[in-house]
Amino acid sequence: MTTAVHPNVARVSAALTEGGADPARVARLRVLPEGVHTAAAAAAALGVEVGAIANSLVFEAVTGEAVEPLLVLTSGAHRVDQAAVAALIGADEVRRAKPAFVKEVTGQVIGGVAPVGHPAPLPTLVDKALAAYEEIWAAGGIPAAVFPTTFDELVKVTKGEPADVAG
Repeated sequence: MTTAVHPNVARVSAALTEGGADPARVARLRVLPEGVHTAAAAAAALGVEVGAIANSLVFEAVTGEAVEPLLVLTSGAHRVDQAAVAALIGADEVRRAKPAFVKEVTGQVIGGVAPVGHPAPLPTLVDKALAAYEEIWAAGGIPAAVFPTTFDELVKVTKGEPADVAG
């Protein structure tokens, strides 16, 4: 008997592979028995420090009348400093995206947003604090799916920019 894989999980796995992620880590993508909607819940389920969880947070970067998505991958131990991020990217304002916007730009729901596997690539900042961990864990496209990666690999597969994003 085979178990069906959620389409979002399949897209994340494919995007990781296409992005050059280590196949051994991609193979460790797993679906936990229950959803892990917060960094603390994910850390507890995986037996790792909360800082080793890479939260995928979608923001709206506002410049004049333009509103563009921005993905910030931050350590679960941090809160994003929105004013600092706005200054970093040259936006007038950076604000948390509403759930409908997140779903539109990622194809995934809040609590399960992966760093990759979206309908189109998103501009991405990767929290430099994640580099302190040998292995980090990120969401796999649904709230119960997670996969291991490294800071360098996360930057590579997302084509992200390392940045100081915490306040």
